[in-house]
Amino acid sequence: MTKSIKWWQKAVVYQVYPRSFQDTNGDGVGDLKGIEQRLDYIKKLGADVIWLNPVYASPDKDNGYDISDYEDINSKFGTMADFDSLLAKAHEKGIKVLMDLVVNHTSDQHRWFVESRSSKDNDKRDFYIWRDPVDGHEPNNWGSFFSGPAWKFDDKTGQYYLHLFVEGQPDLNWANPTVRESVFNMMNFWVDKGIDGFRMDVISLISKPDGLPDGEVPEGAQYGNSDKAVANGPHVHEYLKEMRQKVLNRADMMTVGEASGVNIENAVKYANQDNSELNMVFQFEHMGLDNNPNPALGKWYDKKVSLVDLKANLSKWQNHLAEKAWNSLYWDNHDQPRAVSRYGSDRPEYRVVSAKMVATLLHFMQGTPYIYQGEEIGMTNAYNLQRDDFDDVEIKNAFKYLVDKDHLVDEATMLKYVHAKGRDNARTPMQWNDSKNAGFTTGLPWLKMNDNYLTINVKNTLADPNSVFYYYQKLIRLRHELPIITTGTYQLLDPNDEQVYAYRRVSADEELLIINNFTNETITRDYQVPANATILIGNYEDDAKSTLRPYEAKVYHFVK
Repeated sequence: MTKSIKWWQKAVVYQVYPRSFQDTNGDGVGDLKGIEQRLDYIKKLGADVIWLNPVYASPDKDNGYDISDYEDINSKFGTMADFDSLLAKAHEKGIKVLMDLVVNHTSDQHRWFVESRSSKDNDKRDFYIWRDPVDGHEPNNWGSFFSGPAWKFDDKTGQYYLHLFVEGQPDLNWANPTVRESVFNMMNFWVDKGIDGFRMDVISLISKPDGLPDGEVPEGAQYGNSDKAVANGPHVHEYLKEMRQKVLNRADMMTVGEASGVNIENAVKYANQDNSELNMVFQFEHMGLDNNPNPALGKWYDKKVSLVDLKANLSKWQNHLAEKAWNSLYWDNHDQPRAVSRYGSDRPEYRVVSAKMVATLLHFMQGTPYIYQGEEIGMTNAYNLQRDDFDDVEIKNAFKYLVDKDHLVDEATMLKYVHAKGRDNARTPMQWNDSKNAGFTTGLPWLKMNDNYLTINVKNTLADPNSVFYYYQKLIRLRHELPIITTGTYQLLDPNDEQVYAYRRVSADEELLIINNFTNETITRDYQVPANATILIGNYEDDAKSTLRPYEAKVYHFVK
């Protein structure tokens, strides 16, 4: 890295999913006061930034990603006064706050859409994407990201509106300059409040292709792939440059764009070091490596990722963004299953050691790491949830379309796939202690608890000096203290090794060697570790040298 280090390049982000974090009023839904109550916990972990999933007013068709008023707070979470208090208390403790920005679409209950659908000549009509029927059906073949068609017919005006997500999430028309101006004004409302940045939801989808052409239909699927058709559209970079000029340059902000369908070339544009657009992007290539080989089933599958494929992909992003753009580093979030279940092993004998291994692999790479609530105590997927327990619209639609309607998979198999990949795995309430409902709420939780909270919880974790929490705490401290983790070059070792992920971080005068055994076997590897090397961190208490025990991770540090 040739340029000066920005604060967000050394920062570690802690993602809070508000409805599942801490409830203070007994309604079963987490709230802003609950987050404020737990700020000392986040501070103890060492995180620099909290990313808040949406807390805006919403009818909750997609858990807050359908926003009905961008300048008001969802009453389930509290009030604007509660938000202001949370922001002030976080800042007092030296913790920055990143807001979730959802501007590809709004709720169908947003006043803009209510006006837009009222008549064809309303001045908000062009705020959204309306089209006439074609031969009596949808204007094109695009499918929704949540199964089914991406168009909804509106009887009142005889046209379809586009919704790439659920019906209640109509897509904004970013080609309309008044839409962009309205969005930027809203963002400035939050900048003026003193927030520290934005995580931008599906930001790569805001520029639709000219003419809205049909998408490619995966084999066995009914609808076209709208992600491939829409992602990284013709004007997305000019829209973000405009956002940079009118909003983001007004403060020292951190920005990360969720960018489905992004490739290296586009990522360098989004996250270029010239700071013309965003600071970094969330890309999803590594998240799709364990997808179903049947494209009609998409992500729904339960087989583990190939380590060789994972190494190739993560290394590509490490190497090709180096000196050009900045990486975000993550394993899980509110849209992904639990990292220890997906990449390690959540069996009791391996859970702690493999959670530490998975963390080690990620946290020594170049980029800004994101920790999702509960990841730092090794929370697992929720295998006790059955079909009727799930809340997530994506899971419900998968059963509705893939099982009941299209018969692409039977219900028992689908349940296995959901237990492996479903979003509700990450959304079960935070496990604070072993009391009723894990100390999350005194009421009925909005989503069923993972039933392993009696053993896996914050109380137990903080009482154990060898816990996953204290390991994450040390990883964060090392990132803050050692410049090589931020600036060193990345070198993959043994790309075809199917059991071990080893790599180096190298600077002019020192080197790190990061070794991760991805198996539950004891194996042998010799990396010619120099005699003067010291162990920086490891998930076993001793160093067995060339012997690697199940899910062993260790990092050697040596001066050249």
